[in-house]
Amino acid sequence: MTTGVHEPGETPGDFTPHHAFMVRHYLDQIDHLNATVAMFDARIAELLAAQQHDLDLLDTIPGISRLAAEIVIAETGGDMAQFATAHHLASWIGVCPGQSESAGVNRSGRTRHGNTNLKRLLGIAAMAAVRNKDSYLAVFYRRIASRRGAKRALVAVMHKLAIAIWHVLHDQAPYRELGAGYFTKRNPERAMRRMIKEANSLGLTLRFEPITAA
Repeated sequence: MTTGVHEPGETPGDFTPHHAFMVRHYLDQIDHLNATVAMFDARIAELLAAQQHDLDLLDTIPGISRLAAEIVIAETGGDMAQFATAHHLASWIGVCPGQSESAGVNRSGRTRHGNTNLKRLLGIAAMAAVRNKDSYLAVFYRRIASRRGAKRALVAVMHKLAIAIWHVLHDQAPYRELGAGYFTKRNPERAMRRMIKEANSLGLTLRFEPITAA
């Protein structure tokens, strides 16, 4: 906010009356913008009042905040009847990997264009969801990332979130957290083989014995 002109007695670095004028101008602009945001927030709340239950359900999904839930309702209308399955919604958003196969070989892992607003939203939600390292989505992300890289793993999480959105709105039920141990419990033999392989690489051997109830 330097003008290059100083009044008598003023030196560079002084907070002058002109600086005060400019600061007041910018603060007034901020106040005006805050008032505008508050006005739109109130209008959005008024328009979505009848869908409060849907907003609460969406808020149970990891990474989906209240604002994100409002965007989901605004973009989809909240009516999942227009999407035959959860995968139809994911495809409409554009978070299904493109399938171009020949003789069983997948030639493309690209995603389709789809709804850019929701696609961007799910990208942000996915990054937030995987920060909880003890959650199903975080473990799912790490499993995919170890084989196919971080970018494809993030798209896979975005796809999971799209599936969750469809189910909570279609079934009118909150998101159910499967937990970090889901994959181990689903296929314990595979988990044991992985642990044995890791132990063997360290020159160790493992033996598994069932825990007997006391």
